[in-house]
Amino acid sequence: MKTQTKSAGPAPKAERIAKVMARAGLCSRRDAEKWIAEGRVSLNGKVLTTPATTVGPRDDVLVDGKQLPKRERTRLWLFRKPRGLVTTNRDPEGRPTVFEKLPADMPRVMSVGRLDINTEGLLLLTNDGGLARVLELPATGWLRRYRVRAYGSITQAELDRLADGFAVDGILYGAIEATLDRQQGENVWLTLALREGKNREVKRVLEALGLAVNRLIRISYGPFQLGELADGEVREIRGRVLRDQLGHRLAVEAGADFDTPFAEEPGEKKPAPQKPVKKEAAGARPQPKKPRRRRGMVDVDDVPDKRDRNRTVRPGKPPVRSAGKPSGRPAGKPAGKPSARPSGRPSGKRPAPKS
Repeated sequence: MKTQTKSAGPAPKAERIAKVMARAGLCSRRDAEKWIAEGRVSLNGKVLTTPATTVGPRDDVLVDGKQLPKRERTRLWLFRKPRGLVTTNRDPEGRPTVFEKLPADMPRVMSVGRLDINTEGLLLLTNDGGLARVLELPATGWLRRYRVRAYGSITQAELDRLADGFAVDGILYGAIEATLDRQQGENVWLTLALREGKNREVKRVLEALGLAVNRLIRISYGPFQLGELADGEVREIRGRVLRDQLGHRLAVEAGADFDTPFAEEPGEKKPAPQKPVKKEAAGARPQPKKPRRRRGMVDVDDVPDKRDRNRTVRPGKPPVRSAGKPSGRPAGKPAGKPSARPSGRPSGKRPAPKS
């Protein structure tokens, strides 16, 4: 009779090398293909020459001679980008980058989309290349809002033309929701909302309408808001909040992983070492703890006896008792020179008559 064995479950399927590198948080899929073309990636001891390669969990992948890091839990950060920073890992011109200004304790991350060097505001960062790719797609439908200050003047009727899409130099831009907030001197303040985010889209569209943008701030990306973040400040989104905001569809498309535990929980503090408990000798009777004396309380030993009834006792200070017989001086009367004035009390003996 043949015995049936239960299968251990479906074997992990192989994935494209660029996808695996992006999920590990090294780079985006596009950058992974560039790294492969540059000969920086090897598979099982051989340098890869094409990104059309699939790898499995047993394959040995090296990037720049280092082992491919294990995949971590999907995480997302909000970063307020200041002006003057380039959204790239390496700038050939030597300009400061966003990733050089991040805290040293942050893991390797990538940006969700990019912001121009003179654009400030909200930039999403993640350690999951699959999530970054999904959130960048216009098909995701996440709205991106900007506050714009531009030189010139315009009416709301002219801005409403952008709602049906707009073409500039043969490039067709999608629908843009534009609102005229106020006119301030020779500048106008606008609020724009769009879903595509092509390169320099806001500036080119407004230039076609006769405006010169001199300040551009991204204030939201999908459900995530800039809020009160200061320049250069980073704040992580909690895993439960991120999962709820993505929803089931986007989480599946991105291949987000919310089950892998952290190597070390962010912000986790190690418990303070406990003091060793002294062991008492066998058979010894435990000594009662002496009650802690509070300020202002009078101890039992400080209560005066019968000889000290006429003395003033201050809380916490025992009276000073004199040794030997008590003096004939009444209690409480200070010592000093006798007064010249008679006390008016007879001493018990009559004075001798004068001769």
